[in-house]
Amino acid sequence: MSRTYQNILVAVDGSKSAECAFKKAVYIALRNNAQLTLVHVVDTRSFVSIEAYDGTMAERAERYAEELLEDYKKEAAAKGLQTLNTIIEHGSPKTIIPKQTAKKINADLIICGATGLNAVERLLIGSVSEQITRSASCDVLVVRTDDDVTL
Repeated sequence: MSRTYQNILVAVDGSKSAECAFKKAVYIALRNNAQLTLVHVVDTRSFVSIEAYDGTMAERAERYAEELLEDYKKEAAAKGLQTLNTIIEHGSPKTIIPKQTAKKINADLIICGATGLNAVERLLIGSVSEQITRSASCDVLVVRTDDDVTL
C-alpha cells in the first residue's frame, strides 16, 4: 500500500544537503498533490555568545533567510509547484522543526538533508536530522544523495 502525503515540511539552511532535500521535496509534493512548506530556523543561540551583539547579526540572518526562501519559491514555481508556504522560525532547529513547526502545519512528512551547515555542533551533540528523526511524530525522510529528480 502506497502512502500519500498531504502536508510536507522541508527544512532548509542553505547547505548542499538542504538543496538536495528541497529538490526531492518538490518532486514528492507534486507527485502527491501535497502542500509544501519550507522552514528556515534562524539559530538565535549563536547570538548569545557575541558580547557586542547590537542586532545587526540578527538582521543579516533574517535577510539571508528571506532571500533563501524566496529563491526556493522561484525554483519550485519553475518546476510546476504553484503553492509553497515559507516559515522563518527562531531558536534551535533541533527542537523547533519537529516539535513546533511540524505540529503548526500538521505535517505528515518532514524532509531534511543528512548534514547541514554546522559541523562543530554535529560533532559535539549530534545532527539536526538525527534529532528530527528522534522527535518527530510523523514520517521523516533524510536525504543523503544529490541524485537529480526529474518530473
